[in-house]
Amino acid sequence: MSKKATFLLPLNLSLAPFLLVLIYHLLSCVAVHGVQEKKILSLHNNIWSPRKSNEAPSSCFSHNLGKGRESSTTLEMKHREICSGKTIDWGKKLRRALTLDNLRVQSLQLKIKAMSSSTTESISEAQTPLTSGMKLQTLNYIVTVDLGGRNMTLIVDTGSDLTWVQCQPCKSCYNQQGPLYDPSVSSSYKTVFCNSSTCQDLVEATGNSGLCGGNNGVDKTTCDYVVNYGDGSYTRGDLGSESIQLGDTKIESFVFGCGRSNKGLFGGASGLMGLGRSSVSLASQTMKNFNGVFSYCLPSLEDGASGSLSFGDDYKNSTSVSYTPLVQNPQLSSFYVLNLTGASIGGVELESSSFGRGILIDSGTVITRLPPSIYKAVKTAFLKQFSGFPSAPSYSILDTCFNLTSYEDVSIPTIKMIFQGNAELEVDVTGVFYFVKPDASLVCLALASLSYENEVGIIGNYQQKNQRVIYDTKQEKLGIAGENCSF
Repeated sequence: MSKKATFLLPLNLSLAPFLLVLIYHLLSCVAVHGVQEKKILSLHNNIWSPRKSNEAPSSCFSHNLGKGRESSTTLEMKHREICSGKTIDWGKKLRRALTLDNLRVQSLQLKIKAMSSSTTESISEAQTPLTSGMKLQTLNYIVTVDLGGRNMTLIVDTGSDLTWVQCQPCKSCYNQQGPLYDPSVSSSYKTVFCNSSTCQDLVEATGNSGLCGGNNGVDKTTCDYVVNYGDGSYTRGDLGSESIQLGDTKIESFVFGCGRSNKGLFGGASGLMGLGRSSVSLASQTMKNFNGVFSYCLPSLEDGASGSLSFGDDYKNSTSVSYTPLVQNPQLSSFYVLNLTGASIGGVELESSSFGRGILIDSGTVITRLPPSIYKAVKTAFLKQFSGFPSAPSYSILDTCFNLTSYEDVSIPTIKMIFQGNAELEVDVTGVFYFVKPDASLVCLALASLSYENEVGIIGNYQQKNQRVIYDTKQEKLGIAGENCSF
């Protein structure tokens, strides 16, 4: 035995160079296949339990987080559910949100199809549900602005153009936190007339314009807007102009919708902030003030933290920003469209014939939707790397689910989206799984497939958390950088 052992030792030494090469090769394969590109997610924390927010409802009003240069300002951004002041049943909220989110996505797809039609009727019918996503509680982030000297809490949406609030006198309004806006007590409020160019611009934003016809022998002078929703929700009113205070910056003659009759699931928000690309959006109306640049950082819901909405290019970020051009598509002119050129799971690059197509980025959609071929590649790669965990039944739009109640922490593969110009969005670890049940007995990959390959993909806000997303409408580009969004 001693001789045999003596014989094996020099044999192993002689093989050492080959073993080193083999080990190096194996480690290289590990790196290539992404086993090391994982992050730890804590599964159990009190945030998912039924609880009552520690904040009073009045604290839902956000604040100015500071002004940088003369041409920039920053507002505090909060998640509406966190600051509601009400008992939160997370299980019910999380499950219901999926249904509502799916209605919004269907509305977006209808609008996209209708925008290729030349008839106003088709555009109007399909465009109106676009804003309904907010009203269906798929928009979860709010900011507070000063409109005519009064605080108004608005849901932020890049997929809508017209900013509106509930107004007095109100024929029919839902309950909101704080008083309704009353134009009769504002010296700076002005009516927008139906024969104005601004009124005609309403067609682009909502598909509905205020026609200057008569009613019972009385000529109509105000520019009316009507937005109907597929679920029966709606907002109706007239256009007006008013001074709006964004942090320390005051904008005069800001055009907005004065909602006189509103119905829908808006929570306690005063209305909606439209940050789309049409001429009536807030982004377009403040072009001279902020040079067409705004950005946001959406905080994780789990943190109960506040993020920020910044106007202008003076925002705080310690990491480098990668930019990708905004795709110019006449049929999607009111959306922010990016060219998705690739993706990776745990470092493994995916292949799909659908890469190189346009995909929307939207603050109002929750769950990212991908063309079926891309989603299939993502799902296959994810399941291969996240193996050995108990599976669970599909739920709603989510079909890759697990029962993780037995685990305190799990190591999950990274998810990256690559855009034209090599801009990269690495999904935050809190944006990979959606907790259908707060006890982790049903958690699902927070991505979903579109019904058809020719539908347009959407990057939702769940995958945008803890990212500084920069919209430069003048330079026609979008920037992405990782950022801790807690303030």
